[in-house]
Amino acid sequence: MTNLNIHYAIVDDEEPGRTNLRLAMEAHAGWQLAFEADSAARAREALAGCRIDLLFLDIQMPRESGLLLARELGRMIEPPLVVFVTAHSAHAIEAFEVHALDYLLKPLNDARLAQAVERAALLLAGRQRGAYGRALHAYTEGPAYLEQISVRSVGRIDQVRVADILWIEAQGNYVALHTAAGSPLHRVALSRLEEHLDPAQFLRVHRSSIVRREQVAGLSVAGDGSYALRLRGTAEVPVSERYVGAVRELLGA
Repeated sequence: MTNLNIHYAIVDDEEPGRTNLRLAMEAHAGWQLAFEADSAARAREALAGCRIDLLFLDIQMPRESGLLLARELGRMIEPPLVVFVTAHSAHAIEAFEVHALDYLLKPLNDARLAQAVERAALLLAGRQRGAYGRALHAYTEGPAYLEQISVRSVGRIDQVRVADILWIEAQGNYVALHTAAGSPLHRVALSRLEEHLDPAQFLRVHRSSIVRREQVAGLSVAGDGSYALRLRGTAEVPVSERYVGAVRELLGA
């Protein structure tokens, strides 16, 4: 997808990293480099003087992390889309916590870069920048616990109200947010998401599942000694030995 008005910037403290990314972006017609910066401070100065659509942002930089700058961008009404660039895959979850559009691992892979660029172009073409800005703002300035979750898919961002979630199921690198209307997938680790959920509303019952407390209807024991939690409706969720006591306490109450 080509759009002659798409402007991007690169923030990386290492010159080879900036050069490699700049050269790789030359293969994508219609993308114009607005500026390069070797620190978050210099990027902040440059951003004050121009408007860009996409920011390639290194996570690990001296003095100030790219994660901190990304959170700061959440205060803007329409922040640029953020694609993190990192040498460490462990930073991926943190990247999505601040609503990065995507993340790229060093050394850069041309196919992954093309995928990130296409996702950004689709989002911008669909005029979703405002939705992205609201999602980022809600994360950085919102309450202690999540009230909504921004689910990103190709070309769009959808908001899932936490109040509508019945239970949550881990599925690889994603979680399925089970609601009455459907089960959208959100890319985050279940344990990481749990940290942002109100424990008065949600209960961990298994390494792969979290349930809304008010949805718990009953607990049964299978012949092999395993446990299953029956939720209001038809859903049945496994319960591990570790969490049985908490479930029984809830049912007793």
